[in-house]
Order: sequence, then structure tokens, then C-alpha cells
Amino acid sequence: MGARAQYVVVENGAWQRYYSHWGANRVVDDLLPGPAAATRSFRATREIDEWLDDVWCEGAALVDHDRRVLLWFAFVDGWADHLAARAVLARTWPGWDVRFAHDGMGDLTQHLGLGRELTRTPGWFETFEAVGFAHTEYSEPHSVASLRLPDGSVRGWGSDWEPVEHLAGGRGLMDHLAASPATPVLTDMPYGGVHFDPGTRTVSLWAVQTVAGIHDWPLPGWEDWALDFRGDDHTLQAELLQADFPFPEPPLAAALRRLGDGLGTPPPDNGPLLACAAAASGPGGATPVVTPAALIPHEPADPTPAEPVALRAAITALVAEAAEPLS
Repeated sequence: MGARAQYVVVENGAWQRYYSHWGANRVVDDLLPGPAAATRSFRATREIDEWLDDVWCEGAALVDHDRRVLLWFAFVDGWADHLAARAVLARTWPGWDVRFAHDGMGDLTQHLGLGRELTRTPGWFETFEAVGFAHTEYSEPHSVASLRLPDGSVRGWGSDWEPVEHLAGGRGLMDHLAASPATPVLTDMPYGGVHFDPGTRTVSLWAVQTVAGIHDWPLPGWEDWALDFRGDDHTLQAELLQADFPFPEPPLAAALRRLGDGLGTPPPDNGPLLACAAAASGPGGATPVVTPAALIPHEPADPTPAEPVALRAAITALVAEAAEPLS
């Protein structure tokens, strides 16, 4: 149990790793006030000498003061929340190269010159033979899969799979896609999408979440296909589908306001709840065991008086810009 986060701070040619058992859901909150505040918060957590892997690490950040680069990833509530966080970080980290780490821990270790496979075992990317397509009956799917058909038209389907799972299913998935029934029109933006073009043997993929392994192309089973990785830019797939399967694109102002409303909210302390659970007898008299790290709450360093003022001003300005009607 936990929401494990790893942080790396690079300064004066040296780097240190830090860890928080409950910090993954707070990565964005800790980053928003800017480089100095984020660095203080990360250094206030426990310094460690090991790496988490893609399974255990649910959020991470690398702050490189020497090269003025920020790499980060964390799961957010939706497409608009991801874009809102990106927009605020662009304001509060001026002069920095701020990047979402789509390859998860691979992007962090690659930045340090350690390679993408440092935390991954050989054959870690698991493939499967698709026996069907996980189309959904809901209007808020996790992702959108689209396919250019032999007649040149493009169809789209809502999918319960994460974007990269469509690649793990192999090229046979395209046959299942073509035979799938239509899915409901979207009422909310998905977390990502994948488009297959058999004519050009190209896969296009975008996501507002991690897509571990995406920079190790070709992935198994796609050796003679090209990858067009779009980062978090969905516009190509939206243009291909157009009115037949429109993306709703919720307004950014509401997501920015949610960020502003959450400023100053302290992270929850799960320690008392876990201690109470550990004190109770388990089934058959078993004794529950709680890892000591789970009893340590995530406690970011206090901001300076100026930092929250500057952050709120940045969010207020972005809300005003997002609310302006197009001329």
C-alpha cells in the first residue's frame, strides 16, 4: 500500500535520490511553486541509494539545476488536469526545459547517462496475442484507437486499454478493430490514443500518462513499422477522425481553477489509519505487518511567503487567458 515517488536532484555535477512512500499523488503540487520550492521539498524526504522501477514508482521528478531541466511524471485526474499542470509549470519554471517523462523511470535514468534499461529486466515489455478488442460501451474511455481502412476512411473506437496496451497486443489487433461495433461518442477526453495506418505501416500514439518503453522502438512485433510519437498532442488523431468521432476538449479554465483551489491543502497522513489496521487481528489470528515507510507521511517543506503568492498569480493569469473568447 502506498503511492511511491522517487526524486532526483542534480546540482554542481552531483545527483542524489530521494523517496516518499506517499508522494506520488503530490508530485504536481510539489513542483508547481517552482525550482527552489520543489528542491527543498524533495530534499526534505528520505535520501536513498536505489532506484524504483516502473511498477513501484507511481510518480517521479528529476530537477537538474546544472542544465535547467525538469523531468516529471505522475497520474492526474484527466486530460485537462494534465494540460493545466503543464501550463502552470511553464510559468513557474521560467528558463527551464520542462518535460513530461513519457518513458517513466527510463527518461530519468537516460538523462543521467545510465540508459533506459537500468531499472528494467530483459524482456520486461510483455506482449500478448489479442483475441479481441477491449472496446467500451462508455462515453469516457481510457483511450481511443483508430484505424485507416482499405478504402482510405478512418474509424475510431473508445477503448478500455491504456494506449501502449494496443501495441502489446500486436498487429493482429487491427483485424479485431475493423470488426468491432461502433462505440459511444466521447463525452470526456481520453488519457491517450493510438492510430494505425497499414498503408504507410505507421503507428501514431499520444498520451497524457506514461508510456513505458515508447522510446525503445521498435517494440516486439512492430519491427517493420514506423512510430510517430506525438507526446501529449492529440490533434493529429482528432483531425483524422474529425466529426465522425470528435474529441470534446473540455475547457482548461476549470482545471486551472481546481489547481488553484487545491493550493495549500496538506497531504493526508495515513499513518494513524495504518497503525490502527496493524493493531487488529487478521483472519485466523494472523498478524498484519505494515512496512515502516508507510507510516511516514509525505511532508513537503514549507514555502517561502513569496512562493504561494507568485503561484496563485500565475494560475489567475492563466485562468483569465483560458477564459478569453477567441477573436
